[in-house]
Amino acid sequence: MPPVKSSINYAELPKFRDGLSYLYLEYSKIEQDQHSIAVLNEDGFTSVPAASLGVLMLGPGTSITHAAVKALASNGCSIHWVGEEHQRFYASGTGETRSSRNLLKQARLWANDTTHLEVVKRMYRMRFTEKLPTDITLEQLRGHEGVRVRESYAKASLEHGIEWKGRNYNRGNWADSDPINRALSSGSASLYGVCHAAIVSSGYSTALGFIHTGKQLSFVYDVADLYKAEMLIPTAFAVVAEDTQKVETRTRNALRETIRTGKLLERVVKDLHSLFDGLETDEFENDSAKPGAIWDVNGEVEGGINHSQLEETPE
Repeated sequence: MPPVKSSINYAELPKFRDGLSYLYLEYSKIEQDQHSIAVLNEDGFTSVPAASLGVLMLGPGTSITHAAVKALASNGCSIHWVGEEHQRFYASGTGETRSSRNLLKQARLWANDTTHLEVVKRMYRMRFTEKLPTDITLEQLRGHEGVRVRESYAKASLEHGIEWKGRNYNRGNWADSDPINRALSSGSASLYGVCHAAIVSSGYSTALGFIHTGKQLSFVYDVADLYKAEMLIPTAFAVVAEDTQKVETRTRNALRETIRTGKLLERVVKDLHSLFDGLETDEFENDSAKPGAIWDVNGEVEGGINHSQLEETPE
């Protein structure tokens, strides 16, 4: 198959920066601090630069002012409301994009069996450094993936001297899990948060998963799986090898640094666009400010109001 010219307009990619990446807070009050935010808790007053923050995760005991939410939104930071230690996901704010073009493209590719299968194969191929045969079947890809994941756990276990008995945790009793499983679960929740923010900020749906299905976060699981073996597994095992105390907090902090140095925020946004690139003709014009179309049984027709021009109103 001849190479397909990329249709990605990189000028339209959201400003999803590689800075602090994500921040988890609990039992804190978040207020506006000039064009940024400030966190008030038992440790005192801490200023946080919103421009370098990709995701803010609000745990139990947190409150946030309207002005702080506005400051975060204007800097493209996603806000997630989560349970203690990320054990639950409750809600999230909207991303930067004002266009539905990427969501509609995702939906069309998801609904078509041929393109759906092609996206699934692309997602599996993206996980391997070696080139796989062009005629490989989906069943063979799944077999390769199973081997890859098992080898990732075995390698990390051997390198760090941590016994690995398999992925196992009790949702009803967090403390029942061994330290490495608690570290992996906590790290997974943080990785999901970053991927969720990237998906929403890029204008895609978190629910339309291609490999995973049936959940509101199915596509989040799809995307996060692209980076787990590279970033999460080695980080979690390294944290537990140092100490088995407070592995949840320490894993979050270590993974945040891994994400920063690995430039994951930049990678995941570009990977999302590349994943769907070339699978269909882009029917949209480059003017993202143009009013949306109106659906009709014979096809879309022009019309509507450009709501994006109404969003910025004088104070």
